[in-house]
Parts: sequence; C-alpha cells; structure tokens
Amino acid sequence: MWHLLKEDITCVFDRDPAARNLFDVLTCYSGVHAVLFHRCNHWMWKRGIRWPARFLGNVARWLTGIEIHPGAHIGRRFFVDHGTGVVIGETAEIGDDVTLYQGVTLGGRSLSEGKRHPTLGNNVVVGAGAKILGPFVVGDDARIGSNAVVLDPVPPGATVVGVPGRIVRCREQSTKCLELVREKQILMRQQAFDAYGVGGETDDPMESTIELLQQQVAEMRAELDRLNKKAG
Repeated sequence: MWHLLKEDITCVFDRDPAARNLFDVLTCYSGVHAVLFHRCNHWMWKRGIRWPARFLGNVARWLTGIEIHPGAHIGRRFFVDHGTGVVIGETAEIGDDVTLYQGVTLGGRSLSEGKRHPTLGNNVVVGAGAKILGPFVVGDDARIGSNAVVLDPVPPGATVVGVPGRIVRCREQSTKCLELVREKQILMRQQAFDAYGVGGETDDPMESTIELLQQQVAEMRAELDRLNKKAG
C-alpha cells in the first residue's frame, strides 16, 4: 500500500510542471488528497466495511471537490489535475498512468445493477469537462477531448472530441480505429443535408458555419468564372 501511495504522489512531478517539491504536492494538490482517501476507502470497501468507506468518501468530497465512489477500481500512478467537479462511479475501472482534468464524469446510463460505468485502459488522458457514460472500454493511450460526451467504446490510441464524441485521430494505425474514422466521416457526409431536421447527431455550430461559408465562396467563384467567360 505504501509503495502505491508513493507512486501516486511522485507521478505528479511528471505531469504537472507547477509541482515544485514534495511538501507542495502533499499540502496543495486536491487530486492527490482525493486519491489518498480513495486508496483507504477502497481497501475498506473490498473487506465489507461499507458505511465507513462511504462516509469517508463524502468527507473527501467535501474537502477536495472530487467524488470517487469507494467501489471504483483505480490503477497505479493515477493523477487528477485541478480536480474540482470530478465524479467517478461505483463500477468504474481505471488502468495505470491515467490522467483526468477538472469536471470529468465517469458515469452510468442505467439504473440496473452490475457494471454501469466505463473502463479506462492504461495511459488514458481525459480533458476538462468530458463525460464518459456507460459500461464500455476506452482503450489504452486514448485521448478524450475537453467537454466531449463519449457514449461508445473507444479503440486504443484514438482521439475523441465533440458531442456526441467522434473519433478524429488514431495514434496507432489499427484497422479497427481507421474503419471507425471512415464510418464517421461517411455518416457526416450523408447527413450534410437533412430535410426534416432530425439528424442523428449535433454538429459543432462553428464547424457548420465554416462549411457554409466555404460552400458560398465556391458558388461565388463559379459564378464569377461564368461571367468572365461570358464577357470574354
């Protein structure tokens, strides 16, 4: 246990350049405090000491602004940067070397018992405000962009952004990841015109505006070419 806690503390220096020394980390990092509380609470939870684990989990939430259910399984060298508003559900599973930023939710979409929360692989980074909802796997080395809402499995090495989340990049050129990117691109092209306004996903309004401007510029160029040919 002591070695595990030591890793949780020392990994801060690798991921936050603002960390100056050990005393600074131990006294000023709410993410570290929340993880230290959770290690103790999870130890009690696994041994059937449920109410004290839940109570101390609430104490940790009051002190840090980070809510981690004592039943959640968290791997080694877990780091929550800034941390305010982070919520991790009971059946969530987090691998090694994972980093979460403020406002992240690892939540469920079902009221049924059993596995309800996501599983994060190793070396996953989840940006500020992102929501990962459901009992699926986010693969190793994945990156979840800020404010993304992820409702489907994420292959290893993928980068997901948007609402709902879509894959925009594959760090590992795996066939599965590339196929998902191509499928999403095809779907977006098919939904470029929606006669009844009931599209399956909500596009980024800024992106839609830029696409509209590009289309108008292309039409104006075509009209200008036609007029030049007619004048010549």
